[in-house]
Amino acid sequence: MKLIKVIIPAYNEEKSIAHVINEIPEVVEEVIVVNNNSTDTTEFVAKKAGATVLTENKKGYGYACLKGMDYIAKQKKQPDIIVFLDGDYSDYPEELTKIVAPIIENDIDFVIGARVEELRAKNSMTPQQIFGNWLATTLMRIFFDAKFTDLGPFRAIKYDKLIALNMEDKTYGWTVEMQLKAIKKNYSYVEIPVHYKNRIGVSKVSGTVKGSVMAGIKILGWIFKYSFK
Repeated sequence: MKLIKVIIPAYNEEKSIAHVINEIPEVVEEVIVVNNNSTDTTEFVAKKAGATVLTENKKGYGYACLKGMDYIAKQKKQPDIIVFLDGDYSDYPEELTKIVAPIIENDIDFVIGARVEELRAKNSMTPQQIFGNWLATTLMRIFFDAKFTDLGPFRAIKYDKLIALNMEDKTYGWTVEMQLKAIKKNYSYVEIPVHYKNRIGVSKVSGTVKGSVMAGIKILGWIFKYSFK
C-alpha cells in the first residue's frame, strides 16, 4: 500500500474547504491544508473536517505548497506520493484515485489531471485561463517536445521525485515550474482527463485582471528561462 499525502493551499475557502476534504478518498493517509493568510474561517473549518492545518502568512500558491512540503520533510515516515489539490472545490476530489493510479500501477513519476473540454462544466474556466493553458503548453511543446495539454493544479508525483525538483517558485509559476523541471529531468509523466466544475467563490488568480496578468508573466518567464538552459 502506497503512503499518500495531500497538500491543499487555501486562501479564504471557508465555504468550500470542508467539501474538498470530505470527498478525498480514504486511501489518503493525511490531508494537509495550508492556510495562506486567510481572513475568514478557513482554518477552523478545515480542522473541523479533519485536516492537518498549517499557517503560511506569506501570500502565494508556491509559498503554501512549500510550507506543506517542509512539514512533510520533518516527519519520521515519508510518503510515497504527494497529491496537490485546490481548496475551491472546482476539482472532484474523489478522482484522486484516478490521478495516483498510473504511479501505483505503472510506476509513472508524475501525473497531471487534465481539465479537458468535454469534462468541464460551462464557464468553469475563464477565457484567459483557457488561452493561458494553450499558450503555455504550446510553447512547452515547441521548446521541449512536451506532451502536456494543461497546467492543471490537481496532480500527483512520487515524493522522492518531487524533492529532487528543488521547487522554488513562490507564487503563480508553481505548476509550470514543476512541469518544466520534470521534463528536464526526463521524468515519466501522463495526463489523466478529469472533471472540472465551477469553483465556490471567486478565483484569486483568473478572477482578477491583475492576477491573470501576473500569472501569465510568471508562467512565460519560467518557460523562456528553461528554453535557454
